Amino acid sequence: MSINPTFPIGIFDSGVGGISVLRAIREQMPEEHVIYFGDQGHIPYGPRPMEQIRNFSEAITDFLLERDAKIIVVACNTASAAALKYLRGRFPHIQFVGMEPAVKPAAEHTQTGKVGVLATPATFQGALYASVVERFANGVELFQNTCNGLVQEIERGNLTGGETRKILEDALLPMLEQNIDTVVLGCTHYPFVIPLIQQIVGEKVRVIDPAPSVARQVQRLLEAGGGKSQSSARGEVRFFTSGDPDALKTMLPVFLGEDAEVGKVEWLDDHVIAGKMPA
Repeated sequence: MSINPTFPIGIFDSGVGGISVLRAIREQMPEEHVIYFGDQGHIPYGPRPMEQIRNFSEAITDFLLERDAKIIVVACNTASAAALKYLRGRFPHIQFVGMEPAVKPAAEHTQTGKVGVLATPATFQGALYASVVERFANGVELFQNTCNGLVQEIERGNLTGGETRKILEDALLPMLEQNIDTVVLGCTHYPFVIPLIQQIVGEKVRVIDPAPSVARQVQRLLEAGGGKSQSSARGEVRFFTSGDPDALKTMLPVFLGEDAEVGKVEWLDDHVIAGKMPA
């Protein structure tokens, strides 16, 4: 399919987690324009019904396509589990890149045959995770934890505080007792606390961040379709949130390392959204 190289990459997540993927895309393709939608008004997605997450994802996709997104990154493991297959059927003219739990590289790397997986309940319950485990985890023992409350702490910018550490220790210390040597991050929020995770598990345990491989996949698809930007200038990033735009704006230097304007989006119902970028 033909892709206009001047159009932006569309990215969405339930909140700030997808900024870990945006960050990797900016490092890989700094010349690309990006539109980012954080559905902070509905966070967290993890405990929500699959059908509701699909409805949110469809409406956000419409929003991004109205703003000329040339490819859409579902930078949310929960939304990928609940909606990625549906979105590809609903919007066959656009390419989607989703988040797949990095069980395959973990299974290839582990020496002990024991791997920890941190993800949301919806990700663990989804067919995508089950498929990945069935295909790649033969002979590997997986230890799963939903890290309840961690997404909310990260949304608040609490990347090193006591409550964040407690959630991670409660998840990881029992896994270490089982002799895991690899940890899979199955939620795009979690890369922001990799330094804390590494402190807890030690340097001998590998922590797998899927964001760089997602960025490379986006680049491959754009190059294959002739849609990669040819500009030599750094691309613009536009943010939209269904939460508090001022709060998100103040957090961008922490999560992304750069500043940007943030537009406010209002949900009218599960299907219709409306919003504008600040002038």
